[in-house]
Amino acid sequence: MNQKLELLSPAGDMERLKLAVKFGADAVYVGGEMFGMRTNPSNFNSEQLKQAVDLVHKENKKIYLTCNTLPRNDELEFLPDYLKYVADIGVDALIIADMGVLAMAKKYAPDVEIHMSTQVGIVNYAAANALYDMGAKRIVTARELSLDEIKTIRDKTNPNLEIETFVHGAMCMSFSGRCILSDYMVGRDANRGDCAQPCRWKYHLVEETRPGQYFPINQDENGTYIFNSRDLCMIDRISDLDRAGIDSFKIEGRAKSEYYTAIVTYAYRNAIDEYLAAGRPENFMPSQWILDEMEKMSHREYTHGFNFGPIKNGQVLDTGGYIRNWDVCAVFKSEANGRVTVIQRNRFYQGDELEVVEPFKKPYKVIVAELYNENDGEFTDVANKATDVYSFRCDKQISKDAIFRVIRK
Repeated sequence: MNQKLELLSPAGDMERLKLAVKFGADAVYVGGEMFGMRTNPSNFNSEQLKQAVDLVHKENKKIYLTCNTLPRNDELEFLPDYLKYVADIGVDALIIADMGVLAMAKKYAPDVEIHMSTQVGIVNYAAANALYDMGAKRIVTARELSLDEIKTIRDKTNPNLEIETFVHGAMCMSFSGRCILSDYMVGRDANRGDCAQPCRWKYHLVEETRPGQYFPINQDENGTYIFNSRDLCMIDRISDLDRAGIDSFKIEGRAKSEYYTAIVTYAYRNAIDEYLAAGRPENFMPSQWILDEMEKMSHREYTHGFNFGPIKNGQVLDTGGYIRNWDVCAVFKSEANGRVTVIQRNRFYQGDELEVVEPFKKPYKVIVAELYNENDGEFTDVANKATDVYSFRCDKQISKDAIFRVIRK
């Protein structure tokens, strides 16, 4: 087992990066404006990327840059200058899926670590060893592997080769994310970071002699979401991940919300810390409050994925949407004279019981009393104006990093 377990969190923009760092990530992975596998997050332009590197390094964390699209010929001319720039500003690693990009990275950014993306589809130790010999410092295993198979790769590869594995987040219905469905249906190439997620759409069967007559595949009047995979969640199996020899626990979700980034990082940070503090027991289970966090963020129904063999009940057939039981309703602004001042994010009411989440602490509750709209200058029964500043009476010491959430009504 490894001395340190890295928690690697997604950061789709600067605010999400700050939250990932505050809530306990050891490293973050981000995308620039080119060559990354997500076009829908805000991503980082050149100046923002340098700011991100400086911020992360100031906190003694690491930052990895996605360079894992499959670039076409006309894009390659931009790659050398891009690689030189990210090397100059101090990016810790490049996440790569293309052999040509790997060769160019070694030439133009020779001092930057190379991490081979899950899109490479690494499923055996021969491939892992070959990539190590080609200069890779780390491999991100194919999501279709079991932990036993990952353990075999660990046992049969150079101990200096690091292994990273996804432990949480959305799963792709195609092998290692290699999919042309989006490109075929709407002209958006998933292999170039522009997936429209048509696997989440609703489908029916049509028989060719009965045009216009649609047959629900599962005999449900709402149709079926036959391709809609569950979300991966391995927070209850941290000891198994550790015993498989995994160095880095990777969370999916650069395109997801600030709240998701904070809470999923927060939950896994606390779970890993509990596990290490307990002496890495074989049958470790995080505290119930940590497990409960999995239901307090936006998610689909959960699965352990392929970690324990062929996936069973891996699809959600009756919906393509998310389960959202809680809303982030406010973030901390200041406190004084027994009152806390917050910036509103979603509606909450006088008398509501809010849950407060702070880094490295168990959540706790506060009651909204004497709710006051600082913008309007008057007391109110409801905080219902987005981004307005509100205050309420509170006898607890609240951290400046606090997030307030409320159960959906």
